[in-house]
Amino acid sequence: MTVDLLGFLGVVLVAYVVPGPDFLVVLRSAAEDPSKGRAAALGAQTGLCVHMLAAAAGLSVIAARSPVVYDAIRLLGAAYLVYLGVRAVLAARRTARGRHHTNEATADALAEGGPAQGRLRSGFIQGLLTNVLNPKAALFFLSVLPQFVDGDGSMARQIFFLGMLDILIGVAYWFALVVVAARLRALLARPGVRRRWELTTGWLFIAIGVSVAAVA
Repeated sequence: MTVDLLGFLGVVLVAYVVPGPDFLVVLRSAAEDPSKGRAAALGAQTGLCVHMLAAAAGLSVIAARSPVVYDAIRLLGAAYLVYLGVRAVLAARRTARGRHHTNEATADALAEGGPAQGRLRSGFIQGLLTNVLNPKAALFFLSVLPQFVDGDGSMARQIFFLGMLDILIGVAYWFALVVVAARLRALLARPGVRRRWELTTGWLFIAIGVSVAAVA
């Protein structure tokens, strides 16, 4: 089996470095709690596993060739990003209310089964859904990966190999980002800074969601 590893690694690294929904989810989660950031990273990479298996099963081909299926996935993903953005903007408003925000956050954590458990579950689900509902991730396995495989070998096996390599690179990249983003925690402990952070990232989520929905 011969694959163009250097070319593939270059494309993958560029894809990870360019900020997107996954980047924003992991960054926000890590700034809140490093464990939540790692959970979000694992959720995003689990989403890639779903896309890889779907590509192997031929489901991604159906989605890519059916405008209705593709648009449905795209609009669901856009709606979820807008939802995350609205939640962040509302969180900024709660931060401005001070003590009420603290009490409300505590109640939410208890409802989710405890602060630590709730954060980990929330981070993983956000990372997973953001990736799974991104049709561009599915198209990556259909349009980009085949360009780096050897036509004389097993296409499925080579795509699986490249896909797993992509996922492992992503885990390493996201975990490194978590280490860097965790340094923001002390800064975000200040209510004024946290409010601006929530507003900025919230509106970024909304803008990305709207732009995804608006694509023809």
